[in-house]
Amino acid sequence: MFGIGWPEIIVISALAITIFGAKKLPELGQAMGKTISGFRAEIGSEPQKPANEDKET
Repeated sequence: MFGIGWPEIIVISALAITIFGAKKLPELGQAMGKTISGFRAEIGSEPQKPANEDKET
C-alpha cells in the first residue's frame, strides 16, 4: 500500500482530526469520494471531439 503502514496511517489520521476537526472529516471524505468516482467516470468515457473541428475541404 505505497509503503504506508499502520503507524503512519494512525499519525496521518490524528493530524487530520487535529487540523479539520471530527465534524468536518466525513464531509471531506464524501467530497473526496465523489471527486475520485467522477475522475474514474471521465477516464472510462470515450474522448470527446472538439465542437469547432477544422475540416479539410
